[in-house]
Amino acid sequence: MRDEGNDRRLGAAELGAELGERATLVQFSSAFCAPCRAARRVLGEVSGLVPGVAHVEIDAEAQLHLVRALGIVRTPTVLVLDADGRIVRRAAGQPRKADVIAALGQAVRTRAPGG
Repeated sequence: MRDEGNDRRLGAAELGAELGERATLVQFSSAFCAPCRAARRVLGEVSGLVPGVAHVEIDAEAQLHLVRALGIVRTPTVLVLDADGRIVRRAAGQPRKADVIAALGQAVRTRAPGG
């Protein structure tokens, strides 16, 4: 997963789902993408293990405006958002569980305690 390094934020209105209290894993998928199914499983496991983390899956074909705005070029692409919806990390391809957990650690650290 690579650092995003920008202040682009996504909210519930754009994602069609509520953000996680601590972080959100956003997965862009397409219907016939086998790696997308594996990514769904990994992200679901991680979001189930870490309290306050939500997993949101977006159908890339149905949300072309968002795909274009975010520069998504392949599926699966995973965005890791902090609690404020800021994109902290981005990765294309099937994610590894350890990498997702590490990226979540970064997303949680970007937010000051109590703020």
